[in-house]
Amino acid sequence: MIECITEGIIIGICTSIPVGPIAILCIQRTLQKGRWHGFCSGLGAATSDTLYAALALFGLSMVMSSITAHQLIIQIVGSAIMMLFGVYIFFQNPASSIRKQQEGGTNYWQEYITAFLLTLSNPLMVFLFLGLFAHFSFLTDAHSPFYVAIGIVSIFCGAAIWWFFLTFIASTFKKRFNFRGLWLLNKITGILIALLAFIGLIGSLLGISI
Repeated sequence: MIECITEGIIIGICTSIPVGPIAILCIQRTLQKGRWHGFCSGLGAATSDTLYAALALFGLSMVMSSITAHQLIIQIVGSAIMMLFGVYIFFQNPASSIRKQQEGGTNYWQEYITAFLLTLSNPLMVFLFLGLFAHFSFLTDAHSPFYVAIGIVSIFCGAAIWWFFLTFIASTFKKRFNFRGLWLLNKITGILIALLAFIGLIGSLLGISI
């Protein structure tokens, strides 16, 4: 049991650590809106990752084959959405965002859902989990549904721990940002997200995993 939980947490952390569009988004939201906005975004990403982990763990052949068959389309659509989201952040006004937050116009659920959907647009996570499961020999033997459930929850906890740590670090630097700094942060974040999405789109069209 302890080994299952430990390995699950490590796998959850390993899949969340790579700096990508979602990590940049979480940092941007933490600095602009507050730590818990960034953390809720991270939880959305963790939920999506856990869903892909469950698919890989249970080996749902029908779903896996469908993902593989439509992988290119999913990646293209996901990259396009990510690029548009990057453009949206680029033109976002931090002053109006903070004003909207103070008026109660932005809630944590919104941050969670957007991060969940953006992370869900990357079906390659299934194959990353398959590789990690093989590396750690994670639940490779016949285990009861209880053990499998514990493993999946542990993966989510590992991812949540990483997002909690990342947003904590980002929040410590929040006081150093004024409105001009937040404005510049939006520009940089938007460009990075759009650029990473564009690179992913080109890689998908060329058949290269990036």
